Amino acid sequence: MKNYYRALSIAGSDSGGGAGIQADLKTFSALGCYGMTVITALTAQNSVGVTGIQAVPPEFIALQMDAVLTDIGADVVKIGMLHSPEVIRTVASGLKKHACDSVVLDPVMVTRNGDKLLQDDAVTALKEQLFPMATLITPNLAEASILLDRNIQERSQMAEACRDLAALGCESVFLKGGALGGDSSVDLFYEGTGDSFLELESPRVNTPNTHGTGCTISAAIAAGLARGAALAGAVEDAKVYIDGALQGGAELKTGAGHGPVHHFYNWWKV
Repeated sequence: MKNYYRALSIAGSDSGGGAGIQADLKTFSALGCYGMTVITALTAQNSVGVTGIQAVPPEFIALQMDAVLTDIGADVVKIGMLHSPEVIRTVASGLKKHACDSVVLDPVMVTRNGDKLLQDDAVTALKEQLFPMATLITPNLAEASILLDRNIQERSQMAEACRDLAALGCESVFLKGGALGGDSSVDLFYEGTGDSFLELESPRVNTPNTHGTGCTISAAIAAGLARGAALAGAVEDAKVYIDGALQGGAELKTGAGHGPVHHFYNWWKV
């Protein structure tokens, strides 16, 4: 009997289907992985914004982790929205219990529309509990600014920010620079030691359909790791995938605000 490449997403649910658990599952499927979920919160959300969040009790989050990891297992764990210190401690405990050693952590704190998704006291818990367990963290510039308590708004600030983020305890950093503006999209991958940086630059796709880009590229990196790719290769492949998903969904209308990327652009077109 053969085995699937197994990817587990621990994150919040996006009722609009563009980000969170839904985006992760679509990405895993598109990239050849069997996707599983541990849902940490339910959001009432669409392309315009978030109108409500219903937290899942930490005890039930632990039950979900136990159910999946004691039976099916996971080659990689991708972590997204964890809204409270209690949830962060629960997830960290579950990762230790089940010896999960390949972890992609996307420190989701705010939506693209500016809606807050993380409690203030959870930031410290995130850094203390989960950063030391992360193979890779994937913050955007706004999230990196919160984590480092300083504004990171320029391309010239990204390398130093990566070093400082790695100093918080994670192995490697993928800093998403999409908010920089300009004609290109620049992301920076840092191996975690010395001056080993990989700059990934691509032409910016002119589209309002950017909802879930952060979740999607992080899930794509996780999928690459699940399939056995080296970390740098998984990052490069994920950048190619998100560029294609943005281009594939650029002219599609989904809702009145920021629509999703096209996760299955390689499989079907409208």
